[in-house]
Amino acid sequence: MQDAAGPLHDLRVIDMSTVLAGPNCARYLADFGADVIKVERPDGDSLRNMAWRDPRDGAGLWWKLVNRNKRTVALDLKRADDRDTLLDLVADAHVLVENGRPGTLERLGLGPDVLHARRPELVITRITGFGQDGP
Repeated sequence: MQDAAGPLHDLRVIDMSTVLAGPNCARYLADFGADVIKVERPDGDSLRNMAWRDPRDGAGLWWKLVNRNKRTVALDLKRADDRDTLLDLVADAHVLVENGRPGTLERLGLGPDVLHARRPELVITRITGFGQDGP
């Protein structure tokens, strides 16, 4: 949990994104005090293995940079019980950030209709190069 003095201290964010654009979006919120929960695959975010790796813990520099000030949980969203865990996290969240390929959330049974059924006021931020139905 971040310092309560941050201007976004009462905001909870679920960060389901990978690599740079999505995690940076959520990092900005964390840097301003939001409670950001980073959701990773069980084998970890691919960014953990990119660039220089810290010999103390093996984590990649880029991962450490864009995921600072976040808590992390590993979930296999292809498993029903892990999807339920994510939905439990969403129930208390204000923002969800994702940058999977278009249609990924829907294929996992976690499309906006399902997320909004759990938390109607949830702001879903979908970061893509060409939108959900671009070229």
